[in-house]
Amino acid sequence: QVQLAESGGGLVQAGGSLRLSCAASGRTFSSYAMGWFRQAPGKEREFVAAIRWSGGNTYYTDSVKGRFTISRNNAKNTVYLQMNSLKPEDTAVYYCAARRGLIEELSKEYDYWGQGTQVTVSS
Repeated sequence: QVQLAESGGGLVQAGGSLRLSCAASGRTFSSYAMGWFRQAPGKEREFVAAIRWSGGNTYYTDSVKGRFTISRNNAKNTVYLQMNSLKPEDTAVYYCAARRGLIEELSKEYDYWGQGTQVTVSS
């Protein structure tokens, strides 16, 4: 069982930066692939980024490549999403998720979810 708690969201101007954190409970955190998803009002939840359990492989949706960076610290049971050059279209609730095995883009493949943190980017 894994419990996840996101933090770090907030209001930022376009072009600014935020770093989201996702703290995980459970002794087997290092065996889980971790993903970040987001959901804007009236839209479906979409994949943002994912990282393999070892941290050696990462994957991003095209719209955030070059701006966002996912990383993890298994010693601290934490995964991060560094978001730079933020745009108004990045506004959404951001969720972290965990699954055993390889990284996946589909939200249905993830077993555990956090409660989400709001990111608002003003123009």
